[in-house]
Amino acid sequence: MVTKRAVVQNRAGIHVRPSGVIMQAIQGYPGQVSLRTETSETALDSVMSLIALGLFPGDWVEVTVSGPDEAQMCDTLAALFEKHFDFPPRT
Repeated sequence: MVTKRAVVQNRAGIHVRPSGVIMQAIQGYPGQVSLRTETSETALDSVMSLIALGLFPGDWVEVTVSGPDEAQMCDTLAALFEKHFDFPPRT
């Protein structure tokens, strides 16, 4: 089991589109991923479980991964939580 803390950097927080990118990163991962914040904890098993955390810029999240290549997966997810997503504006 590996745990890493990340601070949300995206200016709009972790909303639907970043959540989709994060969930895509763990798609097919055979291990377990969980998240802990200052106020809650959840298994990362759906987009809704991630969105429900209500992560805003500056919030911290602890990512815990248990399974094959857990250190690499944990690093990947922590980096996504700290990424500045640049989605094009909707027209």
